[in-house]
Amino acid sequence: MASRGTTETSKLKQNLEEQLDRLMQQLQDLEECREELDADEYEETKKETLEQLSEINDSLKKIMSGDMTLVDELSGMQLAIQAAISQAFKTPEVIRMFAKKQPRQLRTRLAEMDRDLIVGKLGRDLYTQQKVEILTALRKLGEKLTADEEMFLSANAGTVLSQFERVSTDLGSGDKVFALASFEVEKAKQ
Repeated sequence: MASRGTTETSKLKQNLEEQLDRLMQQLQDLEECREELDADEYEETKKETLEQLSEINDSLKKIMSGDMTLVDELSGMQLAIQAAISQAFKTPEVIRMFAKKQPRQLRTRLAEMDRDLIVGKLGRDLYTQQKVEILTALRKLGEKLTADEEMFLSANAGTVLSQFERVSTDLGSGDKVFALASFEVEKAKQ
């Protein structure tokens, strides 16, 4: 995931270099076939080729100097948020309910998990992981947590979840987080 953007930038650079080679070959071919073309056709083709070469050269200079990439500041922020969400939430069902702003369904899922733990249908580790995810989602949705839930969350929330809390708070807008969570849901479905 960390290479998203840099790979595309590298590919763009490679494509531009290939275009540059092609245009240089075109100029060479044009000179070799000069006798076969009338003067206007030769001048027109040469002028167009030189203009294209100039445009490619400008683009290559920008890429090589670092002034132009396919990763901008917003994409970098999106990558950070996406990483935090994907690390914090491992359960697609929780991601989906969080993205759709469904606190009631999250509460229902939490009750089902409590029941499944008691009857032995759900292991303690998985229960803890999913309960932390749900409680964090509920908190981010503005739901009031009980004192017991707050204690459980503070006792079991890891650094990854703390990072998610910090990144999503820094954004200021929950809609961006929800949009990225929706993206994670779609990715998890595939």
